[in-house]
Amino acid sequence: MIEIEYVVRDQKGAERLRTTDKKAADAYDKALESAERLAELLRHDKILPDLPESDLEELTIYLARNAKTVERILKGKSAEIETIEPVETAKDDSETVEEQPEATSKVANLRAAG
Repeated sequence: MIEIEYVVRDQKGAERLRTTDKKAADAYDKALESAERLAELLRHDKILPDLPESDLEELTIYLARNAKTVERILKGKSAEIETIEPVETAKDDSETVEEQPEATSKVANLRAAG
């Protein structure tokens, strides 16, 4: 039996995702590229300069993976929450599962605070 495996790497060449699901690999690759561009923007404009690099990465990946919801919010519309499935990722040469925080709880917290 032949099994095709897809590997997504970041700009530094570090393996970020290993999967047999092409659709998941493409979606994660797109989110990773968007997250890297968001991080560049935030660094350039010196937004949150004391934020650790790992936290900046986590934030930008979250925003990129929830781009449709973020776009709706920025347009002044209510957030239509989409559930994002956890993505198996490989960090430090070991496979792990990276789970994204549920957007529902984040929006609820924002509404309660506002």
